[in-house]
Amino acid sequence: MVRSIRALILRLVRENPSWGYRRVYGELTTLGIKVAPSTVWEILKQAGLDPAPQRASTTWADFLRSQADALLACDFIETVTLTGQRQYVLAVIEHATRHVRVLGTTAPPSSNWVTQAIKNLVMDLDDAGCRARFLLRDRDGKFPALMDEVLDEVSIKAVLTGIRMPRMNSIMERWVQSCRHELLDRCLVWNECHLRHALREYDLFYNGHRAHQALAQAAAVGHGIVDHPDDHRIVGIEVSALAGGGTSPRNLALYERLGQHPLGPAITLPDGPSIWPIWRAPRS
Repeated sequence: MVRSIRALILRLVRENPSWGYRRVYGELTTLGIKVAPSTVWEILKQAGLDPAPQRASTTWADFLRSQADALLACDFIETVTLTGQRQYVLAVIEHATRHVRVLGTTAPPSSNWVTQAIKNLVMDLDDAGCRARFLLRDRDGKFPALMDEVLDEVSIKAVLTGIRMPRMNSIMERWVQSCRHELLDRCLVWNECHLRHALREYDLFYNGHRAHQALAQAAAVGHGIVDHPDDHRIVGIEVSALAGGGTSPRNLALYERLGQHPLGPAITLPDGPSIWPIWRAPRS
């Protein structure tokens, strides 16, 4: 009988984090269970359960973990090449999978470059079936207002972190620190092309091999993409005369909402779907 009462008390507390020992005592009384309030307090203490205000509080880290499936985060990382050129790397991470996408490198980032990088991200997320609803970022002036409009088109809301509060974007900042310690601080980067090559290799390592504590020491799923300004392709077929990309009927409406229209009629692939050639403006 005593064990069953103890189990009931612990269950009530775990299912109702805001209940203190006196509230639990009151609920037991309504059930006809006679037990002293001090006994309830002693049982909670022996079980290592904190007082009600501490149990009911939710930290920012707890919130990020509970909403991980709907969260993305992005940030710039800055480095200097041996030629003295300052390079800016834009990257995005998925909270749930720790999958990192390096969107590109440039010096310095213009509003048009950032907007185009976010458009490419939106299309990649749609192709991957990612259903993120929020993107965490800081208040850096390199993020233009048009970027938020592009995200709004696909129901992704930009959430700004507090002023001088990098811990609000801690998962992204952790990747920035890892990239610096494991790559940029150990590698002499000659120029922008060399930087892209190094980031591609690190991306394959980070997403495909590196263990992540949040994933029970497993690797992140999939691989990110480092976009090259001279990389113009048709998805799924080789047509060197067309500089751009391709899309399926399912994604055609999304491309048109983002201001990218087909170059011509659909191309029918052998034993495959129809593909519309799409122009993607070169990134500078």
